[in-house]
Amino acid sequence: MSLKTPLGAARGLGSAKNGTHHWIMQRITAVALVPLTLWFVFSALALSGAGYAEAAGWLADPVNAVLMLLLIVATFHHLQLGLQVVIEDYIHGEAAKIVTLLVVKFAAFALGMAGAFAVLKVAFTA
Repeated sequence: MSLKTPLGAARGLGSAKNGTHHWIMQRITAVALVPLTLWFVFSALALSGAGYAEAAGWLADPVNAVLMLLLIVATFHHLQLGLQVVIEDYIHGEAAKIVTLLVVKFAAFALGMAGAFAVLKVAFTA
C-alpha cells in the first residue's frame, strides 16, 4: 500500500531523501551564528572609535581572524540554505527555479570568498 497519489506514482514523484540533511544544516548554522554574532557585536562595540591600525591589529590576532572567518562561512551558508527553501517554495517554473538557485549559490560563494579574502588580507598585512 502506497500513500502516493496515482499521478505522483506515475510521474515518480516522491521524497528526494535530502530534506533532512538540509534542515539539519540550516539548524546547525543557525546555532553556530548565535555565539559568533554575539562575539562580533561585542567586538565591534569594543572597537568603536578605534582607527584602522587598531582594528587591523585586532583582526591580526589568530583567534579573531578564525572567528571572523567562521562567522563569514556560517552566515553565507545559512543565507544560501534559507534562500534555497524560499526559491523552491515560491518559484514554480523549473527553468527559472534552476537559474535562480544557481545564481544564489554562486553569489553566496563569491561573497563569502570575498569576505574571507578581505579578512585574510587584513590579518596578514597588519
